[in-house]
Amino acid sequence: SWSIFENRIFYQLLVFLQPPPGHSFILEQDTVRQHPERCSDIRVELECTCSMERLMGYSLCFVHRQGNELLQDHSSLLLETLCTGSYLNIEQISTWVQNLLFSACLRLPQWPRRSLRLLPCSHSCKFLVSSPSEEQSCTEMFFAVHECSTG
Repeated sequence: SWSIFENRIFYQLLVFLQPPPGHSFILEQDTVRQHPERCSDIRVELECTCSMERLMGYSLCFVHRQGNELLQDHSSLLLETLCTGSYLNIEQISTWVQNLLFSACLRLPQWPRRSLRLLPCSHSCKFLVSSPSEEQSCTEMFFAVHECSTG
C-alpha cells in the first residue's frame, strides 16, 4: 500500500521470502501460546539435493557428502546468517536487508543527491529516503513466507 502526507510518501511492502535450493520453510503454529505476540515460528529445514546435483548441477548437498555419508554439522549460510538455531529470526532478516539496501543505494548514480536513513524497527525493515528538495519517501518492508515453501 502507499499513501501521501504533506511532502512524504509512505510505502508498505509485503515481501515473500523464498528458500534457496536445498532448504524449506516449515510454518509451526504456537499451539501452547508460549509467545502470545506471535502466532507461529518458521523453521528452516535442509533438504537432500543429491538427485538434483546430477540433473541441475548443484555442487553441494547440505545433508550428505559423496557416497551418501551423513554430515555431522548440518549448516548453511542461510542458517548462520538469518536464523537463530533452526528458526528464521525477523530481526536478523531486517538487519541483513537493511545492509543490502544501504550497499545497493551507494552504487546508484543519483545517490549522491539523496540520503538514506534506516529507521529503528525490530519486526520489519524501515527506511527513509530524502532528496535535496526535501521530498521524502518512507518505506516499511514486512517479511512473510508461503506455508510449506520449499526450495
